[in-house]
Amino acid sequence: MSEPVNRRTQLDGNLAFGRPLTPPKGSSLAAALSVLSVLSVFAFCTPAYAAQATAENHDTSIPSPRSSRSLLLGITHAGARLVAVGDRGHILYSDDQGKTWTQAAVPSRQLLTAVYFVDDKHGWAVGHDAQILASTDGGVTWTKQFEDLKREAPLLDLWFKDANTGFAIGAYGALLTTTDGGAQWADVSDRIDNEEQYHYNGIAYVKDAGLFIVGEQGSMFRSADDGQTWKHVQSPYQGSLFGVVATAKPSTLLAYGLRGNLLRSTDFGDTWTPISLKGARGPLEFGLSGASLLPDGSLVLVGNGGSVMRSSDDGQTFVVTNRSDRISLSGVTVDDKGDLILVGQGGVHITSPTGAELVQQ
Repeated sequence: MSEPVNRRTQLDGNLAFGRPLTPPKGSSLAAALSVLSVLSVFAFCTPAYAAQATAENHDTSIPSPRSSRSLLLGITHAGARLVAVGDRGHILYSDDQGKTWTQAAVPSRQLLTAVYFVDDKHGWAVGHDAQILASTDGGVTWTKQFEDLKREAPLLDLWFKDANTGFAIGAYGALLTTTDGGAQWADVSDRIDNEEQYHYNGIAYVKDAGLFIVGEQGSMFRSADDGQTWKHVQSPYQGSLFGVVATAKPSTLLAYGLRGNLLRSTDFGDTWTPISLKGARGPLEFGLSGASLLPDGSLVLVGNGGSVMRSSDDGQTFVVTNRSDRISLSGVTVDDKGDLILVGQGGVHITSPTGAELVQQ
């Protein structure tokens, strides 16, 4: 989009336009697609919403034999099963380590931006129209727990403590929570001091420390009490951060964003160290858009330009690979053989552990 998107906020019941939002060069695929489609946003008027779909929208995702090759933005495990989400309400699952995929029945045609499972049965996905979808059978079927068409803004990430308690975050400082598995979702955006209504792009639980959120303009927030209260964290970087991932060590996390910017903290955000990412052609300048902590304790980041980065020392250093296809990547996990399963432009890609070579499916 060549023209900037104007922010629209609600002040004392009257709509007012704020500063323009210009999509940053090199932004992550998920965040850029989400933000570009947002024209305006309304603040919630009541503190809690019943888990029900609006009567005006009964769209369901359209079955497609090529859904595993469509744009996918998130992937995770539901036990041994793989579940991926993306464009046009597509949710796919695989029981053979990604060799074949089945398209789930989904009550949405919106772009879905993230997916999270707490066990092999209970999972949630979020996306545009502030939609929250839920599954209790490992991703085979889904119900719509929440949406807000007036918000006109996407939810971009989520985290669950267990099958009952979780958070969803998104554009314009949206923070929603549930304590009953999504039967009710409450707007608790006012728990965070975010007067500029910066977009929240990523949320993660940091071992032995608490929850951490990153977002637009380098914004950072943390909670040491399961999201009841939040504190602003001073960021050393003023560009947008598109995600956050915890390492296997206590209080240690990585925040990542525009132009290959990667920050590491070992004290829950009190101090930060920039991490250099260098590929075969020099410093990495592609946006970073997804990350995962793998079962063996290693970390993998992915981003634009076919970027795949892997660390075996808790995020202190990374081996950088730029895939020859240069596709934009937004999510990553691993199969039972140690091969990477990447999602993004062109759907699912199963690769070698470095991300460089495609594995025969």
